[in-house]
Amino acid sequence: MKCEKARPLMMALLDGEIEEKERHALERHLQTCYACAKELEGFRELRQLTEGVTLMEPETRIWQEYWSRVYNRIERGVGAVLLAVSLAALLIYAGFRVVEELIRDPSLAVSLKVAILAGIAGLVLLLLSIIRERLYFWRRDRYRFVR
Repeated sequence: MKCEKARPLMMALLDGEIEEKERHALERHLQTCYACAKELEGFRELRQLTEGVTLMEPETRIWQEYWSRVYNRIERGVGAVLLAVSLAALLIYAGFRVVEELIRDPSLAVSLKVAILAGIAGLVLLLLSIIRERLYFWRRDRYRFVR
């Protein structure tokens, strides 16, 4: 077994989610590879440290400070939303203008127009996919409130 294959199995070993055949192969590898054995030991130490981590309940004073700053947070949030909406509207408008000019331009070949439009559509889809992915992981991040 090579180190590249052993590394993902180490976490599976620690989580108890490794198959017997893979466990034996990993153990044989760890007997001969000092770097991977050391890395597994680091993972074990890290796991022991993080098992004791819990979310702290904020003190009353902290809650009071938080609520006194809600206006600031709302103001900043509204500003960010307005800026994002404005930029999105400008990008959409510019995108439509570019597409409109592209379609009306008689000097460009149809195949070139199709290629450019497909590229723009692909870029938009990738951007939307990245935004959805970021929102998905942000909502499910268990450690976003851990300090």
